Amino acid sequence: MDDSNPKETRKNMRKGIFLLPNMFTTAALFAGFYAIIAAMNGRFEVAAIAIFLAGLLDGLDGRVARMTNTQSAFGAEYDSLSDMVSFGVAPALIVYLWSLVHLREVSTFMGKLGWLAAFIFATCAALRLARFNTQIGVADKRYFQGLASPAAAGVVMGAVWVCESYHILGSDIPYAALVLTLAAGTLMVSRFSYYSFKDLDLRERVPFVTLLLVVLVFVFLSIETAIVLFSFFFLYMLSGPIVSLFRWNRKRMRQSDPKEKATSKQ
Repeated sequence: MDDSNPKETRKNMRKGIFLLPNMFTTAALFAGFYAIIAAMNGRFEVAAIAIFLAGLLDGLDGRVARMTNTQSAFGAEYDSLSDMVSFGVAPALIVYLWSLVHLREVSTFMGKLGWLAAFIFATCAALRLARFNTQIGVADKRYFQGLASPAAAGVVMGAVWVCESYHILGSDIPYAALVLTLAAGTLMVSRFSYYSFKDLDLRERVPFVTLLLVVLVFVFLSIETAIVLFSFFFLYMLSGPIVSLFRWNRKRMRQSDPKEKATSKQ
């Protein structure tokens, strides 16, 4: 005869389930911390790959929490703190040690500008995460306001990965690294809208050609992983300003159109 209490059993199971998404968050945090250690030892390619792994794990923890119905305020706060390390502090330190530190060889002013650029990136990531947390439940889930911190980290770390793969030293391109770091950082706190991909339903039927495109993506990823990932995140970073520019231009053309003015007056 089983004397166990069903309510107590369900309570214990629930505690065990809540551990699952936080394990993914902890793994993402570990990947970000390991990336810093790898960069300190001069293993910049490994550091960049670790940040991408952190991004993958960060995407899984939320999905796992929703699938198992284990969302919690603690998990949301823990995820933000993990993101700050993995996509704010870690990428800033890595790009600084890889390239920006060499700006001090140009002049004292440029050296200060190098570490300030890294600091700006980390600060913008913190501001971006804080703004995101205050807009939960209010903003349109289909779009992000500002470039998401994992995407910004993907742009900067993708550049490091590509350069390391093709034996391009960070000391050879410190100005390019400076511009890219500042651009990715400032776009995080911008008001440009970025598609979030959260309304994609993988259970829906899709045309056969879609499956072919997925296969081609995996083929290109297996051949040139660094280039494909960097290209994707770089184009995604540009999509916000470009889409906003098209919307602004279309709105301006409508306002200047006499027919549109007459319709609006009516």
